[in-house]
This record gives sequence, structure tokens and C-alpha cells, in this order.
Amino acid sequence: MNYSEDFYRLAIQHQEGYGPSTIKKMLTWAGTATCIFEEPDCWLSHIRSPKRTIHPPTVTGALRRLVDEELKHMDKAGIRLCFYTDREFPYRLKQCSDSPLSFFYQGNGDFNMSHVMAIVGTRNATEYGRQCVGKILSELQGMNVVTVSGLAYGIDTESHQKSVENSLRTIAVLGSGLGVIYPYQNRELAQRILHNGGTLISEYPYSTPPDRLNFPKRNRIIAGMSDATLVVESGEKGGSIITAYIAQSYNRDVLAVPGPIHSESHIGCHTLIRKNVAALVTSGADILELMNWQPQHANIQTQLFVELSDKEQEIVSIVREHNRLSVDKISELLPNHTPSQLAGLLLELELKGVIYCKPGKIYSIQP
Repeated sequence: MNYSEDFYRLAIQHQEGYGPSTIKKMLTWAGTATCIFEEPDCWLSHIRSPKRTIHPPTVTGALRRLVDEELKHMDKAGIRLCFYTDREFPYRLKQCSDSPLSFFYQGNGDFNMSHVMAIVGTRNATEYGRQCVGKILSELQGMNVVTVSGLAYGIDTESHQKSVENSLRTIAVLGSGLGVIYPYQNRELAQRILHNGGTLISEYPYSTPPDRLNFPKRNRIIAGMSDATLVVESGEKGGSIITAYIAQSYNRDVLAVPGPIHSESHIGCHTLIRKNVAALVTSGADILELMNWQPQHANIQTQLFVELSDKEQEIVSIVREHNRLSVDKISELLPNHTPSQLAGLLLELELKGVIYCKPGKIYSIQP
């Protein structure tokens, strides 16, 4: 029996003995989840392991019922699946070795925006912390910045609310299924996020409850989708500090807001700043400067100052459009260039002072 691609995409993730890394290898050779099931010969010989035997996946009756039920929930609630091989899959997240194979989402399906910033912090937010979020986001209004947070109490809630109030698109990454908005009190906020052009995301099936183990895991998505992670208020330990170090491990920028030296709610931020993990920020202007983010209408006329070849100008246009691009993403967007040709062009543009390379081979236009 033939099933849809989405059916197979969900089914492959429920196969015992197949981890995400193995499935990604299978997709390299098969191309689609459908081919993994229906044409195993195209991938099986390429991923044989001397330590264990890998068998083609199968669709049992129990698995079919499980996936059919999930697809019904998706259809009824307007939920879509973003899969690892989709062009829409967040390229920033795809660069992370532990990225999910897929996630469910409601709302805006554009995940490759120019400026993306995660905002995290304590659930026990103080008035000072909430004021900091409001100040910074009001100063980023109109700057084409998308925020990402976890819809939790405290700083997460404040970041989503202030994003909506300042007409900034915001993305909420849940630690539960999309059918179980948690905390319950944020159900209305979740709808406001969608009405404001935002997105709700979860890697968990529709009816998954908010298990405490889900939240640390979802933090890698928050950090992985973002160019930078801003820690507004945090104690010495907690999910916000974990997210900051995850972002650092991805070679992403980490930012932190300082607070009163006697406040336990800011020990984590001060520690990140003192250890040079995070840059100190106190305003939206600080973030724009540190991230080299330009207003959406900005148009740097590089060609007026430096003579560029057509190929160089093509690269500059793409980097300018996205603001920050990894060398892998540039290569994906310019498939006609060999890796050696692309490396030479990027080096020439660096020497001309047109672009610059940040850690992790992330390229931006030279300010």
C-alpha cells in the first residue's frame, strides 16, 4: 500500500533502531522518506554497519494507526510538518549536528529570516527584567528582527508579548505538543502570536504533555534557529544558562543584560559576561551594532566603492539579503560554483574589505 510522503516522514521516526543520524544518512541516498520505505536498495548498501544489521523499515498495523491519528490532528488543527530535507527547514538549525529531523508548526512557515534572536530568562522574572525586555524590543521595532522563545512563564512570556506589541514576528518553541499549550494561561498569547504573523513550533506529537525532560531538549531548537541568544535575567543555573552554552557550542553569538550586583536573578548573566561567553547589552542599539544588523530598507552600495566581478557581486547580493550566511548555505544557494571556486571568491571579497568572516565560517557584509 502506498502512503503519503508526510506519512512516511512520521513513520520513519517511530522505527526502532533508527536514530536521527542514521535517518539523515538514509535520506542522503534515498532523497525522500517514501524511497526509504519503498526502495530500500537505493540506500541500504551505503550505510551497512559491521557492528549491527540495519533492516529496511516496515509499516505495522500499530504504526499505521499511530501515524494516521497524528495526521488527522494535523489536518484538523492546520498543523504542518517541516522536514529535514525541505527547502523551508531552518538553515541555521540544519547546521547543528543534533537538529531534529522534523517539527510540527502552526502559522508562518518562513524559517530563514534575516535577523533572528532568541530571548531567554528566568520563569521568576522581576519587574526590572520585564522592563529590560520591553525597552530592548521597543528599540528594535521596525528593524526586521524575529524573536524566538519558549512560551514559558516569566521572561519567555514577556518577550512574546512585547514582540507582538511592537509588531515583531515571534516564534514560540513548545516543550509539549501543539494540542497542549503550556502553560495553560498562555493559550490566548499563543493565538496572539499566530494573529501577529508568528509561529508555534513543537517537535512533539500533538497530544504530548509538558514533561519536564522535554524543555531542556527544546532549548537546542531555540538556540539553533537563532543568530544570537539574549539572556535577560537568570540565576546561576537553569534552562537559560544551558541555552546560552548551547548557542555558544553552535558558534552563535550570546548576549546578556546586566543587573544589580546584589540580585541573585542576575548571577547567571554576570557570570556569562565575566567569562566572555556573552557580550554585555543594555539596548536595542547595542544588539544592532554587535550583530551588524541593518534596517530592512538599508541598501549598502558596495559597488560604488569597490569594483566587483559579476560572480563577486552575486555573492555580495546573497549575503546582504540574508545578512549572515554560512559557507554551506552560500554554496547551497550558488550550486554552479565548486567549493574551491567559492572559497577563492570569498577570500577575494574579504581581502577587498567587502565581507568578513565570523567564527563558524559565517559571512556578513563589512560594516
